Amino acid sequence: MSCYNSRPRHKFQSHFLNTTPWINDQLTATAVPAVVMDRLLAAGWRHFGSDFFRYSIQFADGGEAQTIQPLRVDLARFRFSTSQRRVLNRNHDIVWEIIPARADEEVQALFHKHKQRFKDNVPESIFNFISAETPATLPCECLEFRALLDGRLIAVSFLALGQAASSSIYAVFDPAHSRRSLGTLTQLKEIEHGISRGCRYLYPGYATWEPSLYDYKKQLGALQYLDWHSGEWCDLRDSSAPLPPHIHPHQHLSSHRETTPPHASA
Repeated sequence: MSCYNSRPRHKFQSHFLNTTPWINDQLTATAVPAVVMDRLLAAGWRHFGSDFFRYSIQFADGGEAQTIQPLRVDLARFRFSTSQRRVLNRNHDIVWEIIPARADEEVQALFHKHKQRFKDNVPESIFNFISAETPATLPCECLEFRALLDGRLIAVSFLALGQAASSSIYAVFDPAHSRRSLGTLTQLKEIEHGISRGCRYLYPGYATWEPSLYDYKKQLGALQYLDWHSGEWCDLRDSSAPLPPHIHPHQHLSSHRETTPPHASA
């Protein structure tokens, strides 16, 4: 790994959530081997381009704390649900291209359509999430999933590859086709790709213990979450930990974090 710059970790018991250790880590890496990518993902890290981050708590505008819940799909146990198959069948007329990430002008135009859906934390550019110079290789191999309807791009997502795992980075779609559930569709196509590639895990990103706009990720199935205390991954369905109070999900600890809308779903 080159250009590696890690900031110190601060770990203590938050006065907002007595049971959650405070983790607030950042590092920069421009070349990450696939096996190292697997280890970073398993330790709760995410990345936008060369900026890697992990954090256990975020704050609402009012200062209330909310617990971050890293998720991953165990692809060996994953089975498409009835509703997921319905989404796939509804979009049988879409043609897919899976290519090295490039984010060309067509993708950038689609991004600007997509971002009009949001009022808070609106990102300026698709390059907030992937490298502007070498998106296909920095900091690791990255694929672009392109959904074409009658030859026109209506959705695109980006997937970072490790050796035995992959990680969803970001997805956008044309709001005119929101009834197709294109955010969910791109996530399912990434899962299909991971299974065909022989991967063990797909990391869809962060959710929260509290109800939030991230909850759609918890419907994927075969999910595990990272226990910040033990560093172990546990089956989400087996969790019996009490949930903190509901907190507004948008405000995060740092501008490096996932402060823009997550992997979009209709």
